[in-house]
Amino acid sequence: MAHDISTPVDFWFDPTCPWAWMTSRWVLEVAQRRPLEIRWRIMSLTVLNEDRAGLDERWHRDLALRMEPVRVCAAAERAHGPGALHRLYTELGARFHLEKAPKERATYAAALAAAGLDPALAEAAGSDAFDAAVRASHREGIDRVGADVGTPVIAVGDVAFFGPVVTPAPRGEAAVKLWDGVLAVAGTDGFFELKRTRTRDPVFA
Repeated sequence: MAHDISTPVDFWFDPTCPWAWMTSRWVLEVAQRRPLEIRWRIMSLTVLNEDRAGLDERWHRDLALRMEPVRVCAAAERAHGPGALHRLYTELGARFHLEKAPKERATYAAALAAAGLDPALAEAAGSDAFDAAVRASHREGIDRVGADVGTPVIAVGDVAFFGPVVTPAPRGEAAVKLWDGVLAVAGTDGFFELKRTRTRDPVFA
């Protein structure tokens, strides 16, 4: 892959997922060393798990709450264009994953304001007006990799994959080394899965 030509990278995320957040910080680190054109896209853990059997009431409450900031992202994208998603995702992620802020209107409004967006868009959290847009974006990402995955989904040209799930986010040349390796593995014809049990929680430092 030529390193002097901008490479389009589609990144589907749910802002509530700490593992997707880790992966997004890694991709941004790579983008400081490789000319990547990152296009941020919305997906939803709520939509992904809505038909999953055996979930108790607590899980359903959690999934309903997770849909709120995804709706806010969809509202911001419609109002300000897809370029707004990068700023808003950064602000939401910092609040959810670093500051442990609750998923509530005040948090969404603060993130919107910090991203230079209209804080009134936080009201979209309680509306289903943007659910069709969320589902369409989610489906586009899932269609690239299949249903048995989570967030994030990354697509680089014809190569798409879930993950990688990694912590802490690699920095410097280690980030680029992982990028090249993931693309090499994911781009191998007939390759489907490489996995091992997680032995630590996300490390955000």
